[in-house]
Amino acid sequence: MGYGRIAGVDEAGRGCLFGPVYAAAVILDPDRPIRGLADSKTLEEDRRDELFEHIRQRAAAWAVGVASAEEIDRINILQASRLAMRRAVESISPPCDYLLVDALVIDLPVPQRALIKGDARVRAIAAASIVAKVSRDAHMRELDAQYPDFGFARNKGYGTEEHMEALKRLGPTPFHRRSFAPVLEALQGNLL
Repeated sequence: MGYGRIAGVDEAGRGCLFGPVYAAAVILDPDRPIRGLADSKTLEEDRRDELFEHIRQRAAAWAVGVASAEEIDRINILQASRLAMRRAVESISPPCDYLLVDALVIDLPVPQRALIKGDARVRAIAAASIVAKVSRDAHMRELDAQYPDFGFARNKGYGTEEHMEALKRLGPTPFHRRSFAPVLEALQGNLL
């Protein structure tokens, strides 16, 4: 049985200490190819932004799903990543009839295949990794304006030296993932 609407699915921000995890689902249009798709982690920011615009214009469909820091703390980062992916897939229109997912299985009644390093092997998953990363990075720049001492526009919520120093000095924000050890330690240190 052939599938006509195959979506690639990936997430961004799983290893961060701050902010939501983002996921994207992308159905590529075979009649409107996009050159240069690759795992978002291997691309420079300018190139990711450029490819994101091409995906927006040329993909048959795409959607983004998010799971908040609060949800991450409640159900754990793995389950929150799967939740964000499910939300992306449920939002895509027209709906997909098959999923190619980077490393995970999504709790949906849609035929699917989890592929290790799928973002480096499958163009649709690479496109999803770009959409998720660019969307999350834009959100991090917005939150940087609210919390300028943490450097979120630069570190995107990862545990850089700048971020860790601000976390120890100022304590966690409402968007920090309290179930992650460095944040929990900073929270406990600020309560003493």
